[in-house]
Amino acid sequence: MDILKLTALELGEKIKKKEVSVREAVDAVLARAEEAEPVINSYVTLDREGAYAQADEIQKKIDAGELDSPLAGVPVAVKDNMCIRGQLTTCSSKILSNFKPTYTAEAVENLRKAGAVIIGKTNMDEFAMGSTTETSYYGPTRNPHNTAHVPGGSSGGSCAAVAAEECFCALGSDTGGSIRQPSSFCGVVGMKPTYGTVSRYGLVAYGSSLDQIGPIAKDVADCAALLEAVASHDQKDSTSILREDYHFTEALVDDVSGLRIGIPRDYMGEGLDGEVKEAVLRAADVLKARGASVEMFDLGLVKYAIPAYYTIAAAEASSNLERFDGVKYGYRTADYDGLHDMYKRTRSEGFGAEVKRRIMLGSFVLSSGYYDAYYLKALRVKALIKQAFDRAFEKFDVILGPAAPTTAPELGKSLSDPLKMYLGDIYTISVNLAGLPGMSVPVGKDSRGLPIGMQLIGNVFQEKTLIRAAYTYECATEKQYETPAEFGKEA
Repeated sequence: MDILKLTALELGEKIKKKEVSVREAVDAVLARAEEAEPVINSYVTLDREGAYAQADEIQKKIDAGELDSPLAGVPVAVKDNMCIRGQLTTCSSKILSNFKPTYTAEAVENLRKAGAVIIGKTNMDEFAMGSTTETSYYGPTRNPHNTAHVPGGSSGGSCAAVAAEECFCALGSDTGGSIRQPSSFCGVVGMKPTYGTVSRYGLVAYGSSLDQIGPIAKDVADCAALLEAVASHDQKDSTSILREDYHFTEALVDDVSGLRIGIPRDYMGEGLDGEVKEAVLRAADVLKARGASVEMFDLGLVKYAIPAYYTIAAAEASSNLERFDGVKYGYRTADYDGLHDMYKRTRSEGFGAEVKRRIMLGSFVLSSGYYDAYYLKALRVKALIKQAFDRAFEKFDVILGPAAPTTAPELGKSLSDPLKMYLGDIYTISVNLAGLPGMSVPVGKDSRGLPIGMQLIGNVFQEKTLIRAAYTYECATEKQYETPAEFGKEA
């Protein structure tokens, strides 16, 4: 039996039945990582010693009947912007290259309570700012399906690790599509839950009103199980919401009869790759054949989403990243003359180009004389976008469209043109501005063998509707999780 070919839930079941030990699962993942990492670069840190210590402790609890979670003993990866006490948490930035937090993120604590083995911290765009995982201080991550291409970002390390079987599932964070877009590029399932569903305590902030932790997995069932494990109300997070229902796996039902699906015309026009469009419309036809109604409609305001998002996100980033100044923690320049010089040199040397660009943009839109013209106007547009979605959900249960306009671009092609990179988020960012749940599900590959993902968007707290639609699609297409055959090779 090849342990790595199992889904997280299948592995959890085999561990329960004593067919596989937790140590064997950890062995398999670490051996795979040793083989893959020189090429893929999914991880910033791999905690081998800690993983085995966790494995032994979890095995004892399972044997004693103290742990019956479906994910007990399953190796999981965590994006490197989530704090783990005493473990390096870098946000893939030089400025935090020596930072070890004194506390653990609530989502990670919830994973531990579920008995998951945390195997390591995954690579990402620096401070989650980027769409390709190329802005990392630790070098770019590569797409396991074709190593000449990017895995997407900013949760590219987590998505690539799942796709390359270097873990069974992973946590990512999504500020403007950072789970859904790389999930689409890497051929895995990823979900951004409704804002406030998963605690942000211990998540290093980029855009506080937009950031949300979410699951990345091989299939829809694993994704639902991981979300069920990490979602909770947390008094330490003022934006955390107490929900009536956290039983997301109940939605794993192969039935979409009567489900009303809307496809925005605005998403299917200019700028969308032909092969991506074809694959997404084919997926819509599959759901229609299973009893859903599918209709095209005008969503509106799509062209305003990108300027509104980058104005708000950059403003929040500028404010959030003020704390990295070389005083309390993190990197400090060795050579400086006085306090202000230390601030300047530390930040100049510690932050990468993309982070500096967004800090400067954010400081500009918040400055006197421009605050009303840019930032306040962007907040008004954000409210209008939410109203456009509210109107759409009066008529539809699910909005269906592409997760990204193209498949994964080649390494080095996006960073030379930041504006083009920002435009790549056109289908995902509105979901964050409106605080809605969104999910990316693999729907095929293009002529070059690169994965294509469709995006399902639901109304607030309607994750179960998305899970049901995605699961039905998976059942209808007999989706088998597909790993790249030889990811050491550039196609």
